[in-house]
Amino acid sequence: MDGRRNALQGKEIHRKHGCFFDYLRDDEAANVVYERNGAEGRFHFYQGSKIVRGTFSAERINAEVTLARMAQPSVPVMRRLLEMNFNLFYGRFALENERLCMKFDSDPSAASPSKLYYGLKELATKADKQDDLLVQDFATLETTDSEHITPVSDAEKTVKYEYLQKWIKETLDYINTLDAEKFAGGIAYMLLSLIYRIDYLITPEGKLLNDLEKIGGIYFKKDERSVVEKSKDMVEEFKKFQQLSKEEINSYLFHSRYTYSVVAPQPYKTITDSIHGANQNMVWYRDNNHPLIASQTIEYGIMFCQYTYSLPKAITELNHLFMMINYPHYFAALGFGNEYYNAERNSFDAKNITEQIKVIQQKWKEKFPLMSFKTENLRFDNLVNFNYSFTNEMEFLNMEPK
Repeated sequence: MDGRRNALQGKEIHRKHGCFFDYLRDDEAANVVYERNGAEGRFHFYQGSKIVRGTFSAERINAEVTLARMAQPSVPVMRRLLEMNFNLFYGRFALENERLCMKFDSDPSAASPSKLYYGLKELATKADKQDDLLVQDFATLETTDSEHITPVSDAEKTVKYEYLQKWIKETLDYINTLDAEKFAGGIAYMLLSLIYRIDYLITPEGKLLNDLEKIGGIYFKKDERSVVEKSKDMVEEFKKFQQLSKEEINSYLFHSRYTYSVVAPQPYKTITDSIHGANQNMVWYRDNNHPLIASQTIEYGIMFCQYTYSLPKAITELNHLFMMINYPHYFAALGFGNEYYNAERNSFDAKNITEQIKVIQQKWKEKFPLMSFKTENLRFDNLVNFNYSFTNEMEFLNMEPK
């Protein structure tokens, strides 16, 4: 009887595992591989620059991810890892011969879907963030187990480097023409929009992404400093980006597959509040002939959400269209044929824009049947008015799922 009971328990455990990894799998991204062989099985999944590999049986679930190679023992490295261990809830750092890694394991009977989900998420997201930082901070460590990363083409790297530096220079140069006190809010909006634009369009990884996150952290840190002081510090950090060589920046440009989002979904009202607040705050800049600040304030409203939250794909696709309209030269340099807006002539391809919005709505109609973007309300007289009318429609979308 015990043998039969164990066999039944094993089948139930494997059924749950199969459902769990089906839940994590994105067929389009091919991010999860799950194999079962009788009573045992194995899996691996991708998270940025790292691969989480694991095995399971009726007795144990094990998962691990390689962080770096440490050929020589290092007290500073081990001290760093010991300190970080205290902030882990499920996993732990480990050293096997020269391989520095993170591990997670559990008895299957205690591995509820919640524990398995969050345990593997902690393992994956912490490892993806820490591997580059550790190698950057400690000369004794070497990058390893990164062969799965898809390199960005040299042509794409060139475009991304040039536009990264171009956007930073244009923003800082424009800020220098403004009264820091009078335009404190507008300057902050421009700097924050710059962060989110770089994150979304340049898609840096590793230390470059971490440094970008730190710039945003300067503004949102709860302290007594004024917006003017925080913006000044953000400008200084962006100047450090300007000092980076093309080779340094290129080393953090690559294509990755992700299983876990590092941000959480939110009720759609959170997105509408962000859009509404930014659109209200842009009015003064629009009415006082500061169209660049006005447009980037509007941009902040949606791209803050893209950066901070896990959004419905329908909203991400609308955000992407917004960015293609606002940064046509960048997309043209990357080889995209559609030019939705010509800044030199201040002309819009209104028909194409309207069609693309309808395509997005139709694509997601089954999941969001009440989603109704009223394209007849779009304005095509100038970029500020278009951006306002576009995001205003996004604000009032009914994103109640079916």
